[in-house]
Amino acid sequence: MAPLFADDALLVLDKPSGLLAVPGRGAEKQDALSTRVRHRYPDALIVHRLDMATSGLMLMARGPHVQRALNQCFADRKVSKRYEAVVSGRLAPPADACDGWSVIDLPISVDWPKRPLRIIDAARGQPSVTHWRVLSYDPVRRATRVLLAPVTGRSHQLRVHLQAIGHPILGDTLYAGAAARCQSSRLLLHACALQFAHPVTGAQVAFESPVPF
Repeated sequence: MAPLFADDALLVLDKPSGLLAVPGRGAEKQDALSTRVRHRYPDALIVHRLDMATSGLMLMARGPHVQRALNQCFADRKVSKRYEAVVSGRLAPPADACDGWSVIDLPISVDWPKRPLRIIDAARGQPSVTHWRVLSYDPVRRATRVLLAPVTGRSHQLRVHLQAIGHPILGDTLYAGAAARCQSSRLLLHACALQFAHPVTGAQVAFESPVPF
């Protein structure tokens, strides 16, 4: 699989929706982005993941030293991530939104009886924060296009947060109701931008991926 960017330290990939980021259990789940990339770059190592249904930008490190450096960047929240999504209904920012940005601050926990699903759990959930702003509203579709900037990186965070405020992502087979789920044949969530300090040079680098929906 050809990367969008490659040097001696890192790879930037554009993952399609429907492809696993890493192999799962069972022979039928061995086809994954990481597997395809390693055919061409045997030293490529995973740094972070996207859900199978989510498309967009993913980083891989070339070698364990760079992997540790990039993992630390993510842990220290020094990687700027942006996603676009289309959600059900008319989502309007509150009156106190700063420069159009609003915040979802709801703790997320594993829904143990229904793993791998996640739930909002005030008692046991991990702190989870998502910034969001409205890009446009489609009155025919009755759906809102939003830009998302996750501060934390919990599994399913964006999907759970948007469902929790009553605006699930269209095509979400895990968290949307039937009406929103049937409005798209895929999850309308795309990792569209990444910005971070290059782990070797220290220079700020930025990458973008056009939204395919």
